[in-house]
Amino acid sequence: MLSILRYALGVYRRWKGSESRIIVCSSPPPFDVFINHRGVDTKRNVAALLYDRFLHLKLNPFLDYRSMKPGDELKEVIETAIRNCKVGVAFISPNYCTSENCLHELALLMECKKKVIPIFYDINPSALVLVDNGSFPAKHLHRFRLALELAKGRVGISFDSSIGDWSILLKQISDRVMEVLIELDQRQ
Repeated sequence: MLSILRYALGVYRRWKGSESRIIVCSSPPPFDVFINHRGVDTKRNVAALLYDRFLHLKLNPFLDYRSMKPGDELKEVIETAIRNCKVGVAFISPNYCTSENCLHELALLMECKKKVIPIFYDINPSALVLVDNGSFPAKHLHRFRLALELAKGRVGISFDSSIGDWSILLKQISDRVMEVLIELDQRQ
């Protein structure tokens, strides 16, 4: 926790005449992995378990309800986390396409050209369809559809929670994330 605080706090000096003041500004730490998920389907089970696995592996994961604090500006913190993360894991589940927030996060991950690992959780990729029932702003429909098409076009991990082994799924995801992080580090 102390190391996260060191990353999160930047100290700046401001001089005013002979008086100096220290102003402490918080900035989010750079996250290794952003976990994009539909809360009603995955928040309290596989997403939280994956977050804990990443912590165990000494990574800095972002999971909304675990990484944010009361008073945080929701949209600002999430968008900054996406822009500064190294890799995204998208748990695409049965209710995923009904969430404007999930689709916005996926679109932003794709627009920022992040490596995104799609997890098709209790859904077949071919079943992913964004229905225009008036619940999303028309100006966002194109970017949401494009993001879904890009996710469907990537090799992902399919998982059926009624017969699948969660420990195997978590290992598959974390192993792949570690491979991507190593690849990214080698490029720098």
